[in-house]
Parts: sequence; C-alpha cells; structure tokens
Amino acid sequence: MTITTTSLTRAAGLCAVAAGLLFIAVQINHPTLDLALVATAEWTVRQSMKVLMTVLALAGINGLYLSQVRKNGVLGLLGYLIFSAGFLAMMTIEVVALVVLPAIAPSAPGYVSDVLAVATGGTANGDMGLFPALSLISGIGYMAGGLVFGIAIFRANVLARWASVLLAVATTATMGMALLPGINQRLFAVPTGVALIGLGYSLWRSQRSRVQASVPATISAPLQSAVSQ
Repeated sequence: MTITTTSLTRAAGLCAVAAGLLFIAVQINHPTLDLALVATAEWTVRQSMKVLMTVLALAGINGLYLSQVRKNGVLGLLGYLIFSAGFLAMMTIEVVALVVLPAIAPSAPGYVSDVLAVATGGTANGDMGLFPALSLISGIGYMAGGLVFGIAIFRANVLARWASVLLAVATTATMGMALLPGINQRLFAVPTGVALIGLGYSLWRSQRSRVQASVPATISAPLQSAVSQ
C-alpha cells in the first residue's frame, strides 16, 4: 500500500467529518454534569466519544491547514496554532475526566464536583491546582482559534467558504453562553460540528477531484508513446 500526500489529506478530511459528527452526537440527551454521573457507564461512553472527537479534530485541523498552507499566511498559522492548542487542552481535560475522575470520586468528591463546576462555567469551592488554567486555555483556544482559523480559511478560498464562516461564528458565539442561561449550552456545539463536517467533506472532495483529474493525464502518456512509435 502506497501512502501519498493526497491519501493522507483525504484521511484528514474524513477525520474532520467524523469529529464533527461525534461533536454533535455526544450532545444529544446529555445529562447534567454531577457527581453521580461520573460513576456510571454512560459517563465512560460519552467521555470516550469526547476523547476520540478531540483526537480526530486535531488530525482534521492539521489536514485543513496543510492543504492550503501556501495561502494561509501568518494569519492562518496563528489560527492553526491557537485552535490546535485549544483542542489539545480539551483532549487533556477529557482524558482526565475519563480516567481520573471516576477513580478519585469516592475519596475526593469535593474536587470532582469542583472540576465539573468549572467545566460548565461555574466556580470552584476548593483548591484545584492548575486545572482552571487548563480549562481557560481550552476555552480561549477554542473560541479565538476558531475565529482566526475560520477567517484564514475563508481568505484562502480553497475549501468551502460557508463552513469557514460558520466555524468562525460558531466558536466565537460560545462566549454568549453565560448571557443566555435559559438556552441549553450544548446547542452551541452543534454549529461547530456542522462546520467541521463541511470543511472536512470539502477537503476530502477537493483531493478526490485532484486524483480524478490526474488519471486521464497518466493514461494519455502511454497512449501518446505508443502512437509515436
């Protein structure tokens, strides 16, 4: 099996699509975050989905950036780094929530409750170490990175521009969650998921078109050689 740049880029596009689908799916009927939920099988399943989503999103973001690296410029690089840092911090938080929190919940319920409170935009009652800083990095990276990266993709005009606009708007709109307490906060994740799906499909399709366009040229070369003989 030959691994090419095109095949890797197409795989990155599919990763972005899968990440978007998982980002939306995990929000459906999501229960309230509390201490009781941490000990359930549902917690394990949902957190596993979130970890997988962040891994796939990072692979997709890399493919989105590299597919148009010559047109992204400094703005694209900045958006890529910030957005990737946000998802990397998010992945770390989700791994901790999956592996660590269920193990320490019986002995340190106060700490676990504080983690869940901070994760939903609340405040902690006790000392949480560097976790609030990690959560802040994740939030800033997600919102600011999504905005800058979406603008850069739009300016490059290589992938679906509607999806790049949606990415910029959806990630930035997350800042409004605190101002809209009556609205389910998980709804804010859906537009970002759609944006990732749109960008990933656009990346996959562009590489597929490139492969199809190169096939006639590959076939015509031997034919021309045979005619000349």
